Amino acid sequence: MTTHTSAPVRFPKEWFALTIVYSFTGAAILASIIFSLLLFLSIDNNPLMKWLFGALAVIFELGKFYVWYEFGERRARRDVSGALSALVFYSILAAISIGGSIGGINSATNTALNIQAQHQRETARYDEQIAAIERQIKLNETAAMKYIELDRISSGVKRMQEANTALRLQQDKLRLERDARPVSEQSSMLGLMSSLADGLHWSVAQVQFALVCFLSLLLDVFAAFFVGLIGEENRFRRRWLAEQQEKVRQAERDAANTAELPQLEPELPPEPVLTPFERVRDALLNGHLRCSKKQVAQELQLPPEHVDSIFHQLMEQGILGQRPNRHYYVNDMSPT
Repeated sequence: MTTHTSAPVRFPKEWFALTIVYSFTGAAILASIIFSLLLFLSIDNNPLMKWLFGALAVIFELGKFYVWYEFGERRARRDVSGALSALVFYSILAAISIGGSIGGINSATNTALNIQAQHQRETARYDEQIAAIERQIKLNETAAMKYIELDRISSGVKRMQEANTALRLQQDKLRLERDARPVSEQSSMLGLMSSLADGLHWSVAQVQFALVCFLSLLLDVFAAFFVGLIGEENRFRRRWLAEQQEKVRQAERDAANTAELPQLEPELPPEPVLTPFERVRDALLNGHLRCSKKQVAQELQLPPEHVDSIFHQLMEQGILGQRPNRHYYVNDMSPT
C-alpha cells in the first residue's frame, strides 16, 4: 500500500489575519514617525521650521516603507537593476530614519533623566542648607561654652541659646519643605537602564546609547517585515485569483465542447489542458500575439509577474530573444 503525500495547498489569508497584519504595520510605521518627529522638531524653535522639519520626517518615513514595498514588487518581477536601485534608495532612507529614531528616543530618555537629576539637585540643596545650619548651631554651642568659661552666662550664653533656637526652627522648616516635595518616580525605562548598567558594568550613558540603537533597529526591521508581508500577500492573491478564473473558464470551455459533440459520434479523448506557459508559447510561435508582455497579460488575462516568469523561461529555452532596446522577438530556429 503506497501513500501519496501532496504538497500543502495555500490560500489567501482571511480577514482576521489581514487585520492583525495591517494593525501591526500601521502601529510600527506610526511609532517610527513619532520618534523621528521628536528629533526633527527639536532642530529649530521657529514654528515654521518645526512644520517644515516635521513634514520632512513624515515624508522620509512614508517614502522609506513604500520603497521597501516597491523593492518586493521589482524582485518578484525579476527586475534585478530596478530592485537594486530600490534597495539602495531604501538603505539611504532607512539610515536617516534610524538616526531620527535614535535621536528621538534619546531625547525622550534625556528628558526623563533631566527631570530626575533636577529633583536630586533640589533635594541636595535642601540637605546642604540643613547641614550648614547644623554647623552654625555647633559653632554657637562652642561660643556658649566660651562664655561660660568667662562667667558671662547672662549676656553671651542666653543670646547663643536664642540664636540656636531660631536656627533649629529654620532647620525644621527646611526639613518639612524637603519632605513635602513630591517623590521622583523612576520610570520603567530608567529602571531598566540602571539595571543593565549594574549588570554590564557600563555607565548609564553607554547603556542608554546601546538601548536606543537596539530599539530603533528593531522597530525598523519590524515595520519592514510586515510591509514586505503585505506586498507578498497581495501578489499571491492576484496570482491565485487569476488561476481560479482560468480554471472556471477552462471548465466552461470543456462543458461547451462536450455539449456541441454529436450524440452518434464516438467519444473523443479530452484535449489536454494547456498550462499558462504552453498557451503563451503557442500564441507567440503561431503569431497570434506580439512579443509584448503587456499584450500577453491582457489577452490571456495573466498577472504581470507570471508573464515575466514565462518570458524568462522562453528566453532560457531559446524560443525568445531580446534586442538591445529590450524588445523581445521569436527566434527563427526556436524549437517547436
